[in-house]
Amino acid sequence: MMRDRAQHKEPPALDEGWWASILADEEIGGVALPVEAETQPEPLTDWALAMMLYRRDEIVALTVNGYNRGGLLVSGKGLSGFVPCSHLVDLSPSQEARQREDCLAAYVGRVLRLKIIECDPEENRIVFSERAARAEPGRRTELLESLQAGQRVWGEVTNVTDFGAFVDLGGVEGLIHISELSWGRVAHPADILSVGQRVEVLVLEVAPERCRIALSLKRLFDNPWETIHERYPLNRVVPARITAIVPFGAFARLEEGVEGLIHTSEIPLPPDTQTKDFLTPGQVVQVRILQVDAARQRLGLSMRL
Repeated sequence: MMRDRAQHKEPPALDEGWWASILADEEIGGVALPVEAETQPEPLTDWALAMMLYRRDEIVALTVNGYNRGGLLVSGKGLSGFVPCSHLVDLSPSQEARQREDCLAAYVGRVLRLKIIECDPEENRIVFSERAARAEPGRRTELLESLQAGQRVWGEVTNVTDFGAFVDLGGVEGLIHISELSWGRVAHPADILSVGQRVEVLVLEVAPERCRIALSLKRLFDNPWETIHERYPLNRVVPARITAIVPFGAFARLEEGVEGLIHTSEIPLPPDTQTKDFLTPGQVVQVRILQVDAARQRLGLSMRL
């Protein structure tokens, strides 16, 4: 992590489609359901009851009657809806696709204690959470009312996915999108955070009506790209650590949050040698600054000194 903490700044507003894009992997649409779930008539929903449970943040016990790639279908007591994989307590985020499918199938017929975290009668959509039900009734409402953009809070990482990490803030979960994990390039969120880790985060946005909180890890620290020209003028030679080998060269880290690309043409490869045979991740090399594009957070590097 970077040593210097950033000065308090008002976090920027997020795109309107931000949540939709990052949560697409957990949507129900377009995924075939098990035969037993398809042949059953869709239960009627008691929307008055659903809204009451949602507003009061109360726990309800429902039966799992189907599943798909994104999670479980549940119903009972005049309610029916969806539980995303990331909101199941016993589902490991590191499971392979086949293992996950077997695990989800094993839930069918079980009764789960759940809370409603999203209730939208117009879209005929109810989203439940088993994780949220671990907190006492009313705790979610309390937290959503107290949290504000710009606040720094502590939480525990509950799930790491391809698009980011979920953090339990004490009764409600927030999401750190992959783009908010580091000022530098992130190959996968698991390279930065792990399940069970305690972490301090900055609140970017709170959407109480959808029970969603956007968080950032990188904004706790100064943006190293704002002063990049001062530290790395053109043609300066500095040490860098190789972080990844790619078909067109290699990425190298100069400091936390600052990585650059060494194009194949800038690597002095011996005849008939490929980059992967010449460089390895973790190796420290000397590089020369070829190009600095602070606005796009890009560095061009060369090993031809």
